[in-house]
Amino acid sequence: MSATKATRKDPHKVARPEAPRDKDAPKVAAKDLPASAPVAENRRARYDYHIEERYEAGMVLAGWEIKAIRAGQVQLTDGYVVIKDGELYLIGCRINALRSASTHVSPEADRTKKLLMHKTEIRRLVGKVEQKGFTLVPLNLHYKGGRIKVDIALAKGKAEHDKRDTEKKRDWEREKGQLMRHKVSSKP
Repeated sequence: MSATKATRKDPHKVARPEAPRDKDAPKVAAKDLPASAPVAENRRARYDYHIEERYEAGMVLAGWEIKAIRAGQVQLTDGYVVIKDGELYLIGCRINALRSASTHVSPEADRTKKLLMHKTEIRRLVGKVEQKGFTLVPLNLHYKGGRIKVDIALAKGKAEHDKRDTEKKRDWEREKGQLMRHKVSSKP
């Protein structure tokens, strides 16, 4: 390659000026950004299960699924995680396709989604699920560094009396809050 070709600029490329940056400001990588609020939450999981440990996993998604998640068309309530051949799969997570989905894509709302985690973490989960009677449930979907992540929990099912205790505590907290608000608002 000659020296003249190497120094020539591409005529089709538009030069864009860079925004001025503070030299003292630290560079922030996408992975260092805090996780945002949940896009979808599985509130039923906290009611039905005792949460022991939480893990974060990536998801393998199609383009139409990402667009639908951004639009809030996702439901985790009936979801659960299965371990098959040393890999994690999310089943029962419903992502409803947008009406503006492409014509050449046939979206399937209840498609099984593969979860991405380190092999050592998956091995640890396999041991606990098989030996100690735990189950894996999805807790929420959220953004982290521009990617959609899912929080999964290692959990044990609650008995009926535990669920009644949870309801009693929740009702008492609600009633206590109402009493406190009433007391504060009734003072002259």
